Amino acid sequence: MELVVGRVVKSHGVRGELVVDVRTDSPRDRFGVGTRLTGRTGKGNNVTDREVTIEAARDHSGRLLVRLAGVADRDSADALRGMLLLVDSDALPETDDPDEFHDHQLVGLRVLDTGGAELGEVTEVVHTAGGELLAVRLSDGADALVPFVSRIVPEIDLDSGTCVIDPPEGLLDLGTS
Repeated sequence: MELVVGRVVKSHGVRGELVVDVRTDSPRDRFGVGTRLTGRTGKGNNVTDREVTIEAARDHSGRLLVRLAGVADRDSADALRGMLLLVDSDALPETDDPDEFHDHQLVGLRVLDTGGAELGEVTEVVHTAGGELLAVRLSDGADALVPFVSRIVPEIDLDSGTCVIDPPEGLLDLGTS
């Protein structure tokens, strides 16, 4: 399974640098010099994948600037706007922290309340400046965003494929179908 670790937002400067919207908790690892990623452009039936190699990466005013091998000018960089940067989930190291998960491990988990009643399924992990949210498709077809904090999500059991949540009153009533 391929996981998105970044998306090219736009070019930066005239030497082919790219502004990347980071979608990983480990940007230093994913965008280290020499790292090879899959770059995906296009939509629908016009998707094209190519291997890209990180030549340089640096922080600049709160953003990640990346230079890819073979992208040496602004025109080449502009052509990559919207490119998704992907890594194979099999290449990700196992985490030693029992409370740390990769996004792909959470998607598809059955969501239960603390009493064991099934509420729905995790469809996506949404990364925001304020923290992570679990997008949950509720059993009635509505969607809800659940803050991924231990107070609200006290238990993740990957072996049983479940995620237990203890939502505050009204949280799941805000979903829209």
